[in-house]
Amino acid sequence: MASSALTSNSFLGSSRIDGASLSFDLRKSSLSSVQISLRSRIPKKLQINAAGSTFGTNFRVTTFGESHGGGVGCIIDGCPPRIPLSEADMQFDLDRRRPGQSRITTPRKETDTCKISSGVSEGLTTGTPIHVFVPNTDQRGLDYSEMSVAYRPSHADATYDMKYGVRSVQGGGRSSARETIGRVAAGGVAKKILKLYAGTEILAYVSQAHKVVLPEGVVDHESLTLDQIESNIARCPDPEYAEKMIAAIDAVRVKGDSVGGVVTCIVRNAPR
Repeated sequence: MASSALTSNSFLGSSRIDGASLSFDLRKSSLSSVQISLRSRIPKKLQINAAGSTFGTNFRVTTFGESHGGGVGCIIDGCPPRIPLSEADMQFDLDRRRPGQSRITTPRKETDTCKISSGVSEGLTTGTPIHVFVPNTDQRGLDYSEMSVAYRPSHADATYDMKYGVRSVQGGGRSSARETIGRVAAGGVAKKILKLYAGTEILAYVSQAHKVVLPEGVVDHESLTLDQIESNIARCPDPEYAEKMIAAIDAVRVKGDSVGGVVTCIVRNAPR
């Protein structure tokens, strides 16, 4: 019989919390199953379930980093070996995501230059985890000092505080849009794999901004190209509605407010 006791330090001024006691009998266990009994002594209201940062099964992606920390990135596990891959393959999509590109996006200035530090040798994937890192160069944590006394509307500030009892004031930490850099970089790799193995093509465009809705049928999904999507700062392939969207965003932007929208995604030659 073996047992283990876990002890947690005080959390947010609360008294010492004794953890759970795990015990199992190796003599009665097999290679396929181990019986574990949990005797929790933590009051339910003080139990905290941490959020994971890894998603995927065969192709697994772990994102890391905070908005105003040293940098952000991802670790990609499950990428097949012998696939041509370089920073340029990811940089194309990272440049599209990069802030400060136009007046209707966040004004933060970042180059978002990525660096692959493992999983690629002589231009080919090795089948081992791929580490991608993007440093933060425009760190302005003091810009968010007022957030220490007030939650931002439509952000995850309150959610983090209520769920974990702690949150990052500087830019929202992990709940910042900057966390998507790791997802975008991994998406660039995934798109390359799908293109090589199945000829799959993925496109996405803005079909609604605030109350401006692109009518159904205006965009031909069979012939739509990336160049059409990238032809304007709204990334709406229809020039007329793109101008309407930009005007709608400008109308609220000058008031210090923001609006939401809808993105339509097209997948061609999806594997069965």
